[in-house]
Amino acid sequence: MLILSPIKVLISAAFLSMCVFSAAYSFDTKARAAYLIDQTSGAVLLSKNSDLPLPPASMSKLMTLYMTFEFIKAGKLSLDEKLPVSKTAANYTGSTMFLNPTDRVAVLDLIRGIIVLSGNDACAVLAEALSPDGTEAGFAKLMTQRAKQIGLENSTFKNSNGWPANGHLMSVRDLGILAQKLITDFPEYYPMFAEQTYKFDGRAPANTRNRNPLLGLGIGADGLKTGHTKEAGYGLVGSAEQDGRRIIFVLSGLNNLEDRAQEAETIVNWAFRQFTMEKFATDGSEIGKEKVWNGKSRDVSLVLENDLNVMIPVLSSSKPIFSIEYVGPIKAPIKKGDKIAELLIKSEDLPETRHSLLAGNSVPRGGFFVQVRTAGQYLVNMLFADAEESL
Repeated sequence: MLILSPIKVLISAAFLSMCVFSAAYSFDTKARAAYLIDQTSGAVLLSKNSDLPLPPASMSKLMTLYMTFEFIKAGKLSLDEKLPVSKTAANYTGSTMFLNPTDRVAVLDLIRGIIVLSGNDACAVLAEALSPDGTEAGFAKLMTQRAKQIGLENSTFKNSNGWPANGHLMSVRDLGILAQKLITDFPEYYPMFAEQTYKFDGRAPANTRNRNPLLGLGIGADGLKTGHTKEAGYGLVGSAEQDGRRIIFVLSGLNNLEDRAQEAETIVNWAFRQFTMEKFATDGSEIGKEKVWNGKSRDVSLVLENDLNVMIPVLSSSKPIFSIEYVGPIKAPIKKGDKIAELLIKSEDLPETRHSLLAGNSVPRGGFFVQVRTAGQYLVNMLFADAEESL
């Protein structure tokens, strides 16, 4: 029934009729918080305390790297540019590149020093160079502002490197979103995350190896960042790719190095062994048609924005349920390519995933007679509704 006020409409997708699978595919992690997404399909395979703001330790360095890449892309920074090292930056302890105030260090070396060596000092050098006021604190404020703009809803930064500070917090979901953006927005820099060693100027013989325990295991792991402080425990933002499927996961609050290494390897194997990806349709495929309000045409075609890749448990013979959700009535005018609905994919054991549906054709606003016809139809519907309520 057509109505004037917008409502969410959920209808069954006629192009696929499927039943829900019912099997236990949960992963019981030791981590205080965990998040795992299959990037290829968009399916969230694991979520534990995923929106709880927690101390991220060095994993928050990914935000400093993301913003550094943005400045490079904008032409405001170059890889071969050499930056000065302040006393403040040089005074950082923990994981460092052993920089001193007499240095001028190339941006590329600083980036590798952050990714491979987890250099606290390297982060501070970049932060001071990119800060609106030349201070690391100023850059941290910019980090927080930028984080909100890119969809990190539970992230607040007090410094550039994750050094323990009251209020320096990120959720594991935010870290997962950030990892996805690093991979998709800056693929030209992503291979650096797989580097296992980096020797900067022969200064840090005890700090030359990447702390990511998955690199070199032959399971497709190629990033991204470990983290550890007493307050945060042991954590890892990881990613791995096998047979064209990429997963991204975040673990936080583990008790020791051994737990982090074991948990990370186990979760990668679980994600790839227990689930497989099935392609149901390609981008541009028509999913159905929906009625249009006040349009020259009475309906509009709904087409997929992207390929419809869906995660399926390997040992399940059942399939997920598909449905379409939109805010109705869909009002003209509509331009081809407008996002007007979503395809929902539900199963008993996996969180709901959504795929955008676009208008497959343009629908101009109808003329006078169309508007009269639509108004008349609305009045008829209202009369029937009143009649039903009086019964």
